[in-house]
Amino acid sequence: MEPGGRPGAEAIAQKGWLGAHRYLILRRISQLAILGLFLAGPLFGIWLVKGNMSSSLTLDVLPLSDPLVLLQVFAAGHVPETAALLGGLIVLGFYLIVGGRVFCSWVCPVNIVTDVAEWLRRRLGIKGSAHFSDKTRYWLLGAILLVAAVTGSVAWELINPVSMVYRGLVFGMGLAWGIVAAVFLLDLFVGRRAWCGRLCPVGAFYGMLGEAAVLRVSAVRREQCDDCMDCFAICPEHQVIKPALKGADKGIGPVITSGHCTNCGRCIDVCGRDVFAFTTRFSNNSRQAVSGVNHKSEVSS
Repeated sequence: MEPGGRPGAEAIAQKGWLGAHRYLILRRISQLAILGLFLAGPLFGIWLVKGNMSSSLTLDVLPLSDPLVLLQVFAAGHVPETAALLGGLIVLGFYLIVGGRVFCSWVCPVNIVTDVAEWLRRRLGIKGSAHFSDKTRYWLLGAILLVAAVTGSVAWELINPVSMVYRGLVFGMGLAWGIVAAVFLLDLFVGRRAWCGRLCPVGAFYGMLGEAAVLRVSAVRREQCDDCMDCFAICPEHQVIKPALKGADKGIGPVITSGHCTNCGRCIDVCGRDVFAFTTRFSNNSRQAVSGVNHKSEVSS
């Protein structure tokens, strides 16, 4: 990225605007469609999905439950119903395949708010940013489980921005506007990607699931990288990019294995040289084997 330039300029020139925003567009469609399914019942009487993002029943057949909510229920000393447990296992299995933080980038409606804040930061040239340790979200995750254990209730869901957005759209925003505005202003003026990238305990939980996920982003053509840094600039968790691009001399494969990766696909979008692609975690094996063979050859020679 040239000084003063915007990430993805080369990609737009190479692939066109739609080609350089395809995963962003698909994410917005996914987020709004999922939200629309939940809202269709209470707002329009079309009950394809009953419930909310914490616990729901799709087509009166498929139960789905947020594993983090179930964990809080257990911490509070209660035993969820069988249907809720089954729904939690289904969701858990899904995110173990596609990546836990896919929830953050493809499902969570708050992500739209934080993405807008990030877009405005770049447009307005806001550079300053408070530093939050990425471990803060894990402390907050532990705190909400502790609160559940002490109070015997799922207290976090009362102020969880995701839950509040849903309740606000159904029953009137009220206090939810304040929560959404606080997240937006936090990301805009206080810290870049502060909420989703450093503070959100929901992201921390799904990031832990993401460590074992099968679907991954990989720098499959990293030899074509020209160090423009567009991927680094656009990534909501930019610390995950570097190992995939700079691991060649250490025998590290190009697959981004960090659970912090949200599989948002923006690095794929903004790269004009098509360095990145979606693969699986097993794509590392062949590259590591090749690196090992090359290393042995160099030593023997």
